[in-house]
Amino acid sequence: SRNNKIGLLLLSVSLCLFVNPKGVVGGFVVSNTNNGRELLKASAASRNNLDNINTDKDDVISSKVSSSEVSRRDFSSRMVLASGGGWLSGSFGSGISNVGAAAAAEGSASSVMLGAGVDAGIEFPLASFGLQVYDDEKAYRLTMTALEVGYRNFFASVLAGNQRGFAKAVKDSGIPRKELFICGSVVSNRAQGYKDAYAATTKGWKQNMDIFSTNGNIDYLDQIMLDYPGPDCESIQGQWAAFQDMHSQKLVRTLAVSNFSPTQLDCILNDKKNTKVLPLVNQLPFSVAYHPPYPGGLSAQEIVKANADRGVLVQAWAPLGYSLGGKFTSQMKDVCQQIGKPYGKSYAQVALRWIVQTGASFTTQTTKKSHFVEDLNIFDFTLSPQDMILLDGLYKTK
Repeated sequence: SRNNKIGLLLLSVSLCLFVNPKGVVGGFVVSNTNNGRELLKASAASRNNLDNINTDKDDVISSKVSSSEVSRRDFSSRMVLASGGGWLSGSFGSGISNVGAAAAAEGSASSVMLGAGVDAGIEFPLASFGLQVYDDEKAYRLTMTALEVGYRNFFASVLAGNQRGFAKAVKDSGIPRKELFICGSVVSNRAQGYKDAYAATTKGWKQNMDIFSTNGNIDYLDQIMLDYPGPDCESIQGQWAAFQDMHSQKLVRTLAVSNFSPTQLDCILNDKKNTKVLPLVNQLPFSVAYHPPYPGGLSAQEIVKANADRGVLVQAWAPLGYSLGGKFTSQMKDVCQQIGKPYGKSYAQVALRWIVQTGASFTTQTTKKSHFVEDLNIFDFTLSPQDMILLDGLYKTK
């Protein structure tokens, strides 16, 4: 059932690389929100046929989750994401190649430090749980499961329609708010032009805050994410201006994007006059089974580097495939399984470890407690350079 893991909520797109009429290269053609939700529901239903909730004793979740029950991982290896120069650390220097080197050298490093300047030093766990399309009751139950097994990074997209259930679980869990990294999202990509994009994005982040505060007593977010870029640079800059307003009101600590090409990121980064807060995370469809090149034929490592050179960490959605053509073939699974045997790891753990050693993070989803545990248990081994080369090439052989 592992090869049917959907990944993040962003299955509402039809992916293609394109040059739009405004000349913005790259990006993802998006269906409307209602169609996107229907795609998500269909995908979730397909997965749930194979990956339903266990009813055995091991999967019964208590209503309170004590923070002392979850062991704190050793974060001795800290990597700092600076705003202008990619990855920096006193011992690793700069450049994306050092991300993989750092991860390989320190298998236990399960988080990075985001930010620069006044926003520096924000801990970002590399493994995130991303909620899918299901009702608030199920969102509550799965969030409690994720919290119990140790997840502290959560992506609660507006597209899923269950932010209320997620927020209530956070409130009821008993986990101190400061231990959690919570990311909401806004869908405003269909607004054309600066003014309309600004208004639509402002409305979106205010709706996030209303839902989170009313249902979970969550009075700030650690991150807010644009689910998709606007249709041109002017629109993207309007979206970003609205996010910066949210940040200036101290309602969010960091800003992020999803499905942005390097050129679309540059719409924000090159607006020196107006851009005061920089994007720190870009959520992309990215996995062993699916890492399509940007225009110019960038490899997986180069995709990560193109973002890191802009001070942006890639967060993989659909990290175990099964979206946008990213299904793990039997050959891919077999290779991952064979690589995992000497480490005592599953094919899914190998695939997730590849993402981390490539220099990215990931957000995953499941409905099985055992899979929640499995996806977190990837920080105690290191794939060899030969393993990485073999895994790098699997997408080209599908």
